[in-house]
Amino acid sequence: MIQTVVKRDGRIVGFNREKIAAAVRKAMLTTEQGEDETLLHQIVDRIEYRGREQSSVEEIQDMVELELMNSPRKEVARSYIAYRNRRSIARKAKTREVFLEIVEAKNSDVTRENANMNADTPAGMMMKFASESTKPFVDDYLLSEDTVWALRNNYLHIHDKDYYPTKSLTCIQHPLDRILEHGFVAGHGESRPTKRIETASIMACISMETVQNEMHGGQAIPAFDFYLAPYVRRSYIEEVKTIEQLTGLDLKHLYDAPVDDYLTRDLDFLQGDERLKQHAVNRTVNRVHQSMEAFIHNMNTIHSRGGNQVVFSSINYGTDTSAEGRCVIRELLQSTYEGVGGGSTAIFPIQIWKKKRGVSYLPEDRNYDLYRFACKVAARRFFPNFVNLDASFNRHEKWRADDPKRYLYEVATMGCRTRVFENRFGEKSSVGRGNLSFSTINIVRLAIECMHIEDRALRIERFFAKLDELLEVTARQLCDRYDFQKTALAKQFPLLMSSLWTGSEQLGPNDRVERVINQGTLGIGFIGLAECLIALTGKHHGESAEAQELGLRIVTYMRDRANEFSERYGHNFSVLATPAEGLSGRFTRIDRKKFGELPGITDKIYYTNSNHVPVYYKCSPKHKAEIEAPYHELTRGGHIFYVEIDGDATHNPQAIMDIVDLLDKYDIGYCSVNHNRNRCMTCGYEDAQETLDRCPRCGSEAIDRLQRITGYLVGTTERWNQAKLAELHDRVVHK
Repeated sequence: MIQTVVKRDGRIVGFNREKIAAAVRKAMLTTEQGEDETLLHQIVDRIEYRGREQSSVEEIQDMVELELMNSPRKEVARSYIAYRNRRSIARKAKTREVFLEIVEAKNSDVTRENANMNADTPAGMMMKFASESTKPFVDDYLLSEDTVWALRNNYLHIHDKDYYPTKSLTCIQHPLDRILEHGFVAGHGESRPTKRIETASIMACISMETVQNEMHGGQAIPAFDFYLAPYVRRSYIEEVKTIEQLTGLDLKHLYDAPVDDYLTRDLDFLQGDERLKQHAVNRTVNRVHQSMEAFIHNMNTIHSRGGNQVVFSSINYGTDTSAEGRCVIRELLQSTYEGVGGGSTAIFPIQIWKKKRGVSYLPEDRNYDLYRFACKVAARRFFPNFVNLDASFNRHEKWRADDPKRYLYEVATMGCRTRVFENRFGEKSSVGRGNLSFSTINIVRLAIECMHIEDRALRIERFFAKLDELLEVTARQLCDRYDFQKTALAKQFPLLMSSLWTGSEQLGPNDRVERVINQGTLGIGFIGLAECLIALTGKHHGESAEAQELGLRIVTYMRDRANEFSERYGHNFSVLATPAEGLSGRFTRIDRKKFGELPGITDKIYYTNSNHVPVYYKCSPKHKAEIEAPYHELTRGGHIFYVEIDGDATHNPQAIMDIVDLLDKYDIGYCSVNHNRNRCMTCGYEDAQETLDRCPRCGSEAIDRLQRITGYLVGTTERWNQAKLAELHDRVVHK
């Protein structure tokens, strides 16, 4: 008698006779005689009692075919077998079509799914071949029937589905101090503890580049300034020792001499120890600047993932008030402002300024001067973005201004918007943690299916019933993926699960990661709140208080259900305001094909990202903040507030500061500002004119606009898919 079933991916699950009955019933219903309930149960009973105690999926399917062939209903057997064959043929045909798009370097949604990957190069093509080959395997062998149903009917999207079989996790905030202080061994590489600022900046690159190959999402450093600050002092001491060697003087008393700020100054009017100390400071500042230049350059040139992508990197900073930490921040900002190469804007890392009252936000704060500089840099280079540590949901009760490790209690974000902070299984912190996986619900489709109901109350009631059902499917799918991920061995992620992930120090190479990955989060995302509300009420939340009330009710319901799932399944569930790139067009394309062009809903080729006010809707930054801010507290898996400003912001940092002020006023968690930036693709020249047709430096007409897509910059819009290009065209300035 069958007790358990070995699935194709090796997992062992309990035997479920209803799955066999459903498959046989479906085959019967395709024939003229239709369903025969008696025969159906006879077949299922025989299979259940004749099968081995532990049978494989293939064995069970073979028994189904045999029982049907031996029954009076031979036509049902033929239908069952034909269906399996058709699925196989359809998969092969689709694979061939997709592969030809890749081979011929067509500009399609397949090859432009990720704007930061060049799918035209050999390495990029290989990645796409692997990706498109893996997805059908996941559908057929790793997903439940409910999940496959939701995917095929355009209700659900599993992010990074091609990485599903690898058991990899999504992202992590690197506790870089562990790497710098103790070194690491990963693969064939080995690193000793760090001694100087140059090495520290290189190790920051190596840490993120190495782990990018062990994960399918982004890499971030939660406290870049705190982690690198000690190596500024050590480099300063090296410079003092060099002076000792040159002069024969004993200058040990200068090793720990207080330095209020590491600023370059003229030596002409200084004497004695002050002159020697300032010389060491000047040399140190120069080294820090070069190290920050090298860090930015490396993050834009070091490739991972088969040599085809730079690392999806982010760094958080701004709250280290020590002279050394301030030096790191200042020189990082200065290097960012100057640009890379011929003065081009660096695409990575995404930089995130941690705004905090008492630290950097008010004129009397120690780092206020650096905050102003950060706004000046953002006005020219888009970065840094700004995370609000003063938001009600970003505060930590343990944070103290005099704590040298207060960064442990500061929320840090991924540049794309992913946020990890709350934790049911350990300390509330961003450090050493990340997202495990996330999936996105198409709430627009649910709303479209309810549009025909004339009674408003009944229409909304039916929508919530559909949403509830889909949330259940999504939660179970995330749990299934978690159960698959937890079977991985620590040695499969050599650096991540030896030095970085919280609790990984407890693991041996052959230990399963099950004991530690519950520190991460499972994200339930959503897309198209604006279109969903138009379907349900006739207007989106930016133009209607009634729609806004319903929008908040919908996302609140999702948040409440996520909390219930956390209790039921014992995981860190959270709601994510999905940063959709390829998905924004895919959902819409399929819905439009089924439902036609619905005004305000499917009449564009993209759905609006998450809870944002539509990009085409003209409103002020204040109004946009009033509408979007309440969703940030509800979407603790990640969120972002965007503002588009007009003209050349380079000489107007106050415009950036005015936007950041909205964070405090409306309790917003994270924001970024977009503005004009033209780039010559031939020589790298940039300016902020409204239009630039010919480069004044080299005469080239290959001009592109530098733009932000789902949180990060992209060097050329040529790699954007059609849906995101359409969205870019529709964007309006908020004023």
